[in-house]
Amino acid sequence: MKEYMLLLFLGLCSAKHFIGLSHFTLKHMMLQDMEDENDDDNSLFPTRRPIPPQVPFDIFPVCPFGCQCYMRVVHCSDLGLTSIPSNIPPDTRMIDLQNNKIKEVKENDLKGLTSLYALALNNNKISKIHPKAFQSTKKLRRLYLSHNQLTEIPANLPKYLAELRIHDNKVKKVQKEAFQGMKALHVLEMSANPLDNAGIEPGSFEGVTVYHIRIAEAKLTSVPKGLPSSLLELHLDDNKITAVELEDFIRYKDLQRLGLGNNKIKDVENGSFSSIPNVREIHLENNKLKKVPPGLPDLKYLQVIYHYRWFYFCFVM
Repeated sequence: MKEYMLLLFLGLCSAKHFIGLSHFTLKHMMLQDMEDENDDDNSLFPTRRPIPPQVPFDIFPVCPFGCQCYMRVVHCSDLGLTSIPSNIPPDTRMIDLQNNKIKEVKENDLKGLTSLYALALNNNKISKIHPKAFQSTKKLRRLYLSHNQLTEIPANLPKYLAELRIHDNKVKKVQKEAFQGMKALHVLEMSANPLDNAGIEPGSFEGVTVYHIRIAEAKLTSVPKGLPSSLLELHLDDNKITAVELEDFIRYKDLQRLGLGNNKIKDVENGSFSSIPNVREIHLENNKLKKVPPGLPDLKYLQVIYHYRWFYFCFVM
């Protein structure tokens, strides 16, 4: 396993400006790959399946013009591409297409890429993704669509997707069926979209498992209802939330980090935080609170509070 992780870092280091893969992402990719060590199809590099008797991908790869192909990673960033290349090797595990001028993901653009694990389409001009675009990519775990022009969550996403980043698009609506059937979505990043409370349809997260959700820099005026009860982190910073109500966090018993900074919160209803007894970090800085919210001393695991216009630490013994 160590050899494969070394190869992963070598492949990533050769990519230009791979903004989709942050330190946080790399850490979780490593953890997930270790968890999936016995599942060859879900890991970035196969750990058990022998290489078939054919010309190795790494020695004489069929590579799209202008791209760089190595260790089942295809780098096509910063090339001015207007569409996804058609001759991507079928056993590719990762594709870097960020910083191009792609406007659309067509039905057959990813056809046959049954081993694809990660796809980076950050910083393009994508406004349309065909409903059948991901039909072949059933093993896709990491999808990066930030800094595009999408108006809604793409339809028919792979059910085993572990990370979806759609930051800084034009998403105004989360349709009810958007995440249907997803049981292992670790990270969902939807910040910097013009999304308000009415745009999240009731039941959008019914039966869905998500551990980390960020909807910052949006148009939320209250804490969204009906988010997954599995949440460990919820970040709603830089919105227009005016109050925290008793029922806002009642679903999130396992929540550990809560971000509500840079809102317009004036009131926190007594008992609002008692529903999240495992919380360790709360952000309330740059709001309109005139006093410390009630109930904080009762949170025995709380370690850090960011409050008022400055940060301060409160270590609970």
